[in-house]
Amino acid sequence: MPESAYDPGPQVAYAGSINLGTPDLERSLWFFRDVLGMEVVAQSGGVAYLRGYQELVHHSLVLTQQDEARVNSYGFRVKRKQDVELFHKQFESEGVQSVELAAGDEIGRGEAVRFLVPGSEHPFEFYYDIERPLAEESLRSKLPSNSSRRRGLGVRRLDHINLQTSAGTVNEAENWLRSSLGFRRREFAMLPQAPDVILASWLSVTPQVHDLAIGVSADDEPGRFHHVAFNVENFHDVLRAADEIRDLDIAYGHGPGKHGIGQAMYLYVHDPGSGHRIELYSGGYHIFDPDWAALEWKLPELEFGQTWYGDVLDVGPGGQFLSTSPSAGLTK
Repeated sequence: MPESAYDPGPQVAYAGSINLGTPDLERSLWFFRDVLGMEVVAQSGGVAYLRGYQELVHHSLVLTQQDEARVNSYGFRVKRKQDVELFHKQFESEGVQSVELAAGDEIGRGEAVRFLVPGSEHPFEFYYDIERPLAEESLRSKLPSNSSRRRGLGVRRLDHINLQTSAGTVNEAENWLRSSLGFRRREFAMLPQAPDVILASWLSVTPQVHDLAIGVSADDEPGRFHHVAFNVENFHDVLRAADEIRDLDIAYGHGPGKHGIGQAMYLYVHDPGSGHRIELYSGGYHIFDPDWAALEWKLPELEFGQTWYGDVLDVGPGGQFLSTSPSAGLTK
């Protein structure tokens, strides 16, 4: 078959953005802009758009002033412009309710399609077109691969998103993400007390171990958000963040430490304006093998998967690390 005749169908390119609702927009802006060093690209009507210093597109983070601290959307960029419409048609054929969003629904972004993941009910938005504005002159870097100068704790980009849902829906959601959206399972664990139910699955469409993770929520509810991870350059940056955040009025989560799963260093903190969990994430390995076989973690080694070294995550009964935030529905 000629190469020009091959069409792989619609595909997801990467995890592109997240829209976090915050009851205190100014406090959240201080955290992401002044502490983490993200650039505010636009702000209008109680909504702010930010990006890391190595993100050339308009934004990866949207902060929305609202009463409830919830996640309004999880954004994924697709590989081609036509993939937005092709995914929309695919969802219609599968009976997945979706709505079209006009260009400009988020500033700087083109038309999109919004839907709820079957089973987990997380609100995803797929888009392709997004502007690439230059930073204001005072923030520009001499490096053309950087959208702005490195500032604050040096957030480079959005790395991955971690979602949770009920034990009764996690298998359906994880399977749909793989079969309908093309995510590949990289590492996973099953519930020890229910070995046919997924405890957690790390999925990607890029060489990363995960662009998206999904697992069982402690409250056994669908549509839960555990954390969003932002990438920093190296392990020293994580240690510096841990040191500096101790001096600030910010809820310190867990870490610094290193995951066995993905093999990256982590530090979990909470946005002081909303309480949403934020991970600062560095390192990890990449997967280039086209025939990669997913790695299963079982007890007792699973504890090394969560924490290879460093601050142990309190994942037992009542552990704060298991707390989550709610997500919006089909409409924001």
